[in-house]
Amino acid sequence: MNKGCLPRALPPRLCLPGRGGPGSSSSSSSCLPLPACLFSPPTMPLDHRRVRGPEESQPPEVWAAVGRAGEEEKEEEEEEDAIPRDPCALRPLFARAGLLSQAEGSAYVELGGGTKVLCAAWGPREAAEPGAAAAAAVAAGGGRLLCEFRRAPFAGRGARWRPGSVTEREAEREAAAALREALEPAVRLVRYPRARLTVSALLLQDGGSALAAAISAAALALADAGVEMYDLAVGCALCRSSGPTAAWMLQPGEPEERRAVARLTVALLPALNQVSAVLGSGQGSPPDAWVQALRLGLDGCHRLYPVLRQSLLRATRRRDATAATAAAAATTA
Repeated sequence: MNKGCLPRALPPRLCLPGRGGPGSSSSSSSCLPLPACLFSPPTMPLDHRRVRGPEESQPPEVWAAVGRAGEEEKEEEEEEDAIPRDPCALRPLFARAGLLSQAEGSAYVELGGGTKVLCAAWGPREAAEPGAAAAAAVAAGGGRLLCEFRRAPFAGRGARWRPGSVTEREAEREAAAALREALEPAVRLVRYPRARLTVSALLLQDGGSALAAAISAAALALADAGVEMYDLAVGCALCRSSGPTAAWMLQPGEPEERRAVARLTVALLPALNQVSAVLGSGQGSPPDAWVQALRLGLDGCHRLYPVLRQSLLRATRRRDATAATAAAAATTA
């Protein structure tokens, strides 16, 4: 049978028997077409408040494997932290100056344990704000050094402080005061009367020895901004765990600082062999132990100084090369 001869489907109709009129021998019927909505399948109403799911999905086993990999990495880190290391050994240090174009001076310092600090420096600018500190600085014939320390919300591991909490603000205020105490002896504030210098430190990741890394990064940023300084301030941290035979450890990591009963941060001007700040806390250590820790910290500052100095020299060479290239391009044009 030819497919073209097949009858087409007709729309459904409702046929009603008709009544014959007077004198009619047969009955007639009338057929009415029915609406198509009566025969279409029912549809659910759209819920516009429901969030549509993703077009592609993955089985739960994929995320279970990712979770197991994260747990294995965490166990490996804990095993590495549990391995005893030489108390006099320094962690690898990476430093680079002149990273931020929006600031007059900037520096980035990273320690081997994961501590990452980014600092920016501005100034000198006019000290227009009144206050007792400004009046004292003017009376002394020098400028002001303003220090700011901020901690990123994702900087630490485990439980985080609530942003803007009293505990977080107090910790940042104490760190900013310690930063200023360590940097003021290194800056020639007498050369900037009625002016202010601003330093801002941002802790991106806290892997231990954060304040010491911030001191070194802030000194690099000030020198990169062209501020006159007596020398670079180098920071070095130490800690001592509980126990009668426990020794002081240079540049402790975050787990070591958590278990420590005594902490010490030393800031040194190596070229002048002058200590700019000593910040200690803790208990259970005799005076001789603190003297030993101070000597160990000063030795660590002397060993870190060449790395920071080379970083500053490389930044200066890059800046000079960029300026020479721009001058040559302007001359050619």
